[in-house]
Amino acid sequence: MAAKKPSSAIDMAELDPVLHGVGFEMQEVSPSLLSGRLPVTERCCQPFKVLHGGVSALVAEGLASMGAHMASGYRRVAGVHLAINHFRSAALGDVVLARAVPVHLGRSTQVWEVKLWKMDPSEEGKKGPQISESRVTLLCNLPVPDNLHHAGDALKKYAAAATTTTPTSKL
Repeated sequence: MAAKKPSSAIDMAELDPVLHGVGFEMQEVSPSLLSGRLPVTERCCQPFKVLHGGVSALVAEGLASMGAHMASGYRRVAGVHLAINHFRSAALGDVVLARAVPVHLGRSTQVWEVKLWKMDPSEEGKKGPQISESRVTLLCNLPVPDNLHHAGDALKKYAAAATTTTPTSKL
C-alpha cells in the first residue's frame, strides 16, 4: 500500500523544493502511485488568473521523476520526453489533484502517466473535471555520482511505508 500521510506530514521543502515553491502538497508516495494537491494561488497562475501550463508540466515531471527514482531502485533518472495535453483551466482559488502511475517500467526507460483534475469544491476529496494529461519518459539506468548518494534520502524516508508496487487507486 502507498504511504498515505496527511500532507502536513510530508515536508515538500525537503522532498522537492521546486514543487514546494509553487505550493504542491504530497499525499501518497510509492513506486507505483504518487498523488498530491496544488492550491491554485497567485504564484502558480499566469496573467489571466488561471493555472500556468508550465506549472502543470512541472508537476508532471516532478511526480514522474520521483516515481521513476523509486521504481528503479533509487538510481539516478533523467526526463527525456514530456508530452502534455491541457483540456481545461483551473482558476485562482481552485484546488488541483495530481496522480502519477507507471505505464512502462523497463530496465533502461520508464514511462509515467500523470493526470490533473480540478477538485470538486462541493465534496471534499472528490475529483472534478480533468484539466490535463501527461506522458513522461525517463532514462532510469543512470549511475548515482558518489557525491550525490544522499539525493534520494528524503524520498526513501517518505516511501518507507510503501509495501507493494500495485497502485492503490485508479486514475
